[in-house]
Amino acid sequence: MANINVDFERITGKIKPMHAVGQPPFIHKSEALDFSPMQILTDANIPYSRLHDVGGPYGSYRYVDIPNIFRDFDADETDPEAYDFAFTDELLKALHEYGVEPYFRLGVTIENQRYIKAYRIHPPKDYKKWARICEHIIRHYNEGWANGFHYGITYWEIWNEPDNRHTPERNKMWTGSAEQYYELYDVAARHLKQCFGDSIKVGGYAATGFYGIFADPEKYGMDIEKRDDIRYSGPKEQYRMQFLYGFLDYIKEHNSPMDFFSWHSYSTVDVVTVLADFIDKVLTEYGYGDVETHLNEWNNSHNRILNRTSSFASANVTATMCALQNKKTSMLMYYDARYVALGAYAGFYDVNTYEPCCVYYAFKAFGVLYAMGNQAKAECDAEGIYVVAATDQNEKGVLLTNATDCDQTIKTNLTENFEAFLIDENHLMTKAKINPATFVLKANQIILLRQK
Repeated sequence: MANINVDFERITGKIKPMHAVGQPPFIHKSEALDFSPMQILTDANIPYSRLHDVGGPYGSYRYVDIPNIFRDFDADETDPEAYDFAFTDELLKALHEYGVEPYFRLGVTIENQRYIKAYRIHPPKDYKKWARICEHIIRHYNEGWANGFHYGITYWEIWNEPDNRHTPERNKMWTGSAEQYYELYDVAARHLKQCFGDSIKVGGYAATGFYGIFADPEKYGMDIEKRDDIRYSGPKEQYRMQFLYGFLDYIKEHNSPMDFFSWHSYSTVDVVTVLADFIDKVLTEYGYGDVETHLNEWNNSHNRILNRTSSFASANVTATMCALQNKKTSMLMYYDARYVALGAYAGFYDVNTYEPCCVYYAFKAFGVLYAMGNQAKAECDAEGIYVVAATDQNEKGVLLTNATDCDQTIKTNLTENFEAFLIDENHLMTKAKINPATFVLKANQIILLRQK
């Protein structure tokens, strides 16, 4: 049994954008659908969508990536004719139309077949020019340059996963050294902040992961169980840990600007919460305790390919959103929200029916709390049960999930004035008649309680 106590009079902070996404479900109008998949982002009150892996093979080398927009690096970066904004403009117009702010990754798409040949993941041959190219892309979308727009895009991320692998021959995102990336970040971040000041936020480096702490937790000052699995102790994970400390050493020495630090994880909610604590600990130790932290690539059911749109997946994404809401983490961005993708990650749409599935409705339920704005105090005494409460002047809401394999009896201090909505494979925010003071929450099930 789980006991849950909610106090709507005690406001603990703001509901954060834990339900933001990557890779929006953008379908070009020429494909003649009678609806737009993008509407589901609006319906779920999703505030941000990260633009990574929407270029390269994912977008026929037309979208977002620097080499897709500025195709000849030897061209004049001050000349509007040197830029090809056409397809990226269409994507950002759609995001603007549906009320979703882009989170713009400045860099390139991953090259998973780099073992054959690497094309675009090399360090730019002129870091200062690369920074000026980024400057003009920002001016196009925020200041109207080159027949552009005034979108006021906040977040600009410098590259993605430069620490992806421990040798240049294996790295799918960066063929240079760690030090070469540190320098690129410093040059670009410094230039962009000089150009735009606090009107934008600049950061990185979209770190691949920090699972190496589980191989030697004492070394990293973490009070957690040691794990000897090669996945945690191998050279790849050791390199990623070294890369992190090297990056922080470099930017501290050079006083490089950093408005946010971004990182990734594809593990369980228990592991993710430990990683979130570790990131906050390290950043604080380096004097960056006030910097925003973004887990902007995550998915905890991608390795269960057949279950990525299942009750298991929806319960676990909800558990992650609830757990990180109660950490210092500033934002989550789920990988990914693409429309009926055939890969192992996209979880919003059922690949057989093309309809939104229970994973999407988990995000929609969190969006209900996000719209309320204020987080209220909520406590639970059982493991595997995650809860977040929210309120505004007119509404109260509680979202909880049972991310275990057993049905759980839930007892709360709530009254019968709450409406209940169930989410699992068979319930897509389906209204249910229950007594919110005591009820059974099935294994891998979510419930949204809402009082108006």
